[in-house]
Amino acid sequence: MSREFLFTSESVGEGHPDKICDQISDAILDAHLSKDPEAKVACECAVSNGLVILIGEVNSSASINVNKIVKNTIKKIGYDNSEFGFNYKAVSVHNCLIDQNTEIACAVHKNKLRSEVAAGDQGIMFGYNYKYATNETEEGMPLTLMLSHRLNQKFHSLRKSGILKWARPDSKAQVTLKYKIIDGAAIPLFAHTIVMSVQHSECVSNETIRTELMDKVIKSVIDPKYLREDTVYHLQPSGRFVVGGPMSDAGLTGRKIIVDTYGGWGAHGGGAFSGKDYTKVDRSGAYAARWIAKSLLKANLCKRILVQ
Repeated sequence: MSREFLFTSESVGEGHPDKICDQISDAILDAHLSKDPEAKVACECAVSNGLVILIGEVNSSASINVNKIVKNTIKKIGYDNSEFGFNYKAVSVHNCLIDQNTEIACAVHKNKLRSEVAAGDQGIMFGYNYKYATNETEEGMPLTLMLSHRLNQKFHSLRKSGILKWARPDSKAQVTLKYKIIDGAAIPLFAHTIVMSVQHSECVSNETIRTELMDKVIKSVIDPKYLREDTVYHLQPSGRFVVGGPMSDAGLTGRKIIVDTYGGWGAHGGGAFSGKDYTKVDRSGAYAARWIAKSLLKANLCKRILVQ
């Protein structure tokens, strides 16, 4: 018995407001861990027009320059000009991080051996893996998600290399594939719909954007066998996208949890990853569940697996 269905996954670019926050939260975490491998960090970030706010709790012996880390992260993403809607040089950083609660520290790690360190909270974590009949993704990740990620990655590679001179840091991509289930395996048949919305300069036309997205991004990323004459393309469907990033939309850490995991396949317990050390099982538990799922599938013990 076989059945066909459509499935959609999305991805957002590094300049998307929520992704800016994820990257800042992880940059703060990484800075602490680089100086204190046993640091305990829970860093949340919010961004809006010219404003970055950090909240959360830290238990670390490291001394870090929060302001510099935040601005360097924004600069690396590409927001180095006020015309882009966000500028690392002019951003106002409000550091509201506080010391970790003593009760939590005592319960989780304080005066404990490494083997005795506990989870910082309860939670539900999932690991997912799917063996595709034709092994489309070496990573063992859903093809809808991987193609969405690769579209964004290609766009930003062309932006940073200067090939797409009109390109700006904010972007989104979405891919819908037609699948057929045969003997428990999902076989992708073709791309039903591809959506891309990218931030751009004022001086470029929508026609030029759509042409270059098709010729330089989509056709270089997606295997021609998945593209058909009736594949639907929504390129810049809302028209102009000059104002983007935090000037257009507020951002928060942990608001793209499906993008960060399996693109809607499998299941999700609701916890985000960014800005959290290993005692936060939202992150470490999900990583462990993914490792279990991938190991079982690589051992050919299953075609599809969901680990809770």
